[in-house]
Amino acid sequence: MSLNQVLNQVKATVRELLPDNVEVTEIEFEGPVIVIYTKNIDLFAEDNSMIKSLAQGLRRRVAIRPDPSMLADLESAGDTIRELVPEEANITDIFFDTDCGEVTIEALSPGLAIGKHGNTLNTIKKNIGWAPKVVRTPPIPSKTVKEIRDYLRQVRDDRKDFLKKVGHRIYREIGDEENWVRTTSLGGYREVGRSCTLLSTRHSKVIIDCGVSVSSTTKSSPILNAPEALPLETIDAVIVTHAHLDHSGLVPLLFKYGFDGPIYCTAPTRDLMALLQIDFLKVAVADGKKTPYESSHVREQIIHCIPLQYGETTDISPDVRLTLHNAGHILGSALCHFHIGDGLHNVVFSGDFKYEKTWLFNAAVNKFPRLETLLIESTYGGRKDFQPSRKEASRALREIIKRTMKKKGHVLVPVFAVGRSQEVMLVLEQMMRQKEIDPVPVYLDGMIMEATAIHTAYPEYLNNQLRNRIFQRGDNPFLSDVFRRVDSHETRQNILADPDPSIVLATSGMLNGGPVMEYLKSWAPDANNSLVFVGYQAEGTIGHRIQKGLKEINLSSRGKSIQVLIDLNVETCDGFSGHSDRKQLINYISNTDPKPERVICNHGDESKCIEFASSIYKKYGIETRSPLNLETIRFR
Repeated sequence: MSLNQVLNQVKATVRELLPDNVEVTEIEFEGPVIVIYTKNIDLFAEDNSMIKSLAQGLRRRVAIRPDPSMLADLESAGDTIRELVPEEANITDIFFDTDCGEVTIEALSPGLAIGKHGNTLNTIKKNIGWAPKVVRTPPIPSKTVKEIRDYLRQVRDDRKDFLKKVGHRIYREIGDEENWVRTTSLGGYREVGRSCTLLSTRHSKVIIDCGVSVSSTTKSSPILNAPEALPLETIDAVIVTHAHLDHSGLVPLLFKYGFDGPIYCTAPTRDLMALLQIDFLKVAVADGKKTPYESSHVREQIIHCIPLQYGETTDISPDVRLTLHNAGHILGSALCHFHIGDGLHNVVFSGDFKYEKTWLFNAAVNKFPRLETLLIESTYGGRKDFQPSRKEASRALREIIKRTMKKKGHVLVPVFAVGRSQEVMLVLEQMMRQKEIDPVPVYLDGMIMEATAIHTAYPEYLNNQLRNRIFQRGDNPFLSDVFRRVDSHETRQNILADPDPSIVLATSGMLNGGPVMEYLKSWAPDANNSLVFVGYQAEGTIGHRIQKGLKEINLSSRGKSIQVLIDLNVETCDGFSGHSDRKQLINYISNTDPKPERVICNHGDESKCIEFASSIYKKYGIETRSPLNLETIRFR
């Protein structure tokens, strides 16, 4: 069926399902969504069953928007909102989402902005046409979130053209030849880093993740020149499971080499990966390395991002539907469920996931409508890879800090800006609030505070307890007085020169560069200090070498190579990891519903992938494989 035939069929179905008094002015494909424009938007607000009826009848995502003639221009709409909302509501930002005809009003007192029984919102809607929603102002302003919103305002016309093009590609005509399903390993198989997989059918090609291996100089990029992936213009979509650079670091590179399609991920992943990618470029320039792409490619990526919420199913190609589910790893991290063909095959990519409730997130989802093949991470898939509980990890960290403080030393904790840093912050705040350790300044160096701000911009992705603590009780642990932001070289030097005990959380988490190296150079020779690893240290990284007992290391200082003695106390505080340990991985397979017919192990050192695959087969009798990079596996 051609695109015009599909569109005509959609129009006929809409006319059949809607009452005669609803005037439809336009129907368009915008990305994966069928957008119905109407001058009777109020009728839809009064009768929610009409939207449900349309979605069921069309079997696709449907969006109802006011006809553009009903919408006030952005400037006058913003002025009207500020006039109608009481000044006491303290509006801090107004964001117009031209993709869906919504306006988000951020306010310190959201109840006052909503008005009694929603009267203020109803008045706003009648005056400007836009559909208003009110959210509480994030406790910590995020520069990244604001810049992305401002940029999307600037490029709204380009983005609308792009979404129409995506819609036409999704609903293009395909034949009814025999279909098949395959995956090709392009990176991150029997290794950690440069995660990238190609999911192929007869009609579609989808890339899941496109990461960089920061610990490797020879195998840092996915194998994007594999014949199956070329030309990149033929890729229907890219899915990003989460923002860590080993999964998202080279997504902008795809645009440099011809890809022009959509990126599907959650909204927090979009914002966090842009933050990390820009920092990745800055670090490369500072180290005198050639950057793989430019900041303009990151901006292009933002235009091409189509954010999805957990549980929201969407078409991404003529024969592939995608649903994202909570992975519990970092903010916005997702397991990806692909429904291929008309019930032909169902595949889940785990990405990185945590099958345990943490201080930040709920445990990863393990129930799906259908599932035949599961691709699962194996980071801690080895036979001895068992981690302490979060409670035990907190206790261990407390004892390390108490011992170090007793010696008047400093505690240095290398952290990833996203995920582990926020968990360690929560634990440290609790320890000091409950007087389990003496209060000392906790310095945050690198992107930690900005990443934390993005967490508070998306409270719906945090677990219920933390979200309620921040927004209902007004008790935000991230705003505790114990935390102090390091925002300049001068501040960092003052900390290094201060003899009083302190705790420093600094990036990068594997000692691959970043501000953490300045602290390491100064504090490593002093046995009174402690270096505490709370995250995974990949083979080949400085962090891994120190963790395994390295006592001297060559580092760069003002362009010169210096030798640094590692005499400080080196500790590994397991239990903070955002990855599932061996027991959690096995339990995940055991409790997944329905049970997969096939399991593919990836994202782990070679021995761990092989051990984990073998254990799954022996325990459950499930067909299990641990492929090498560049292997292709056919499922159907």
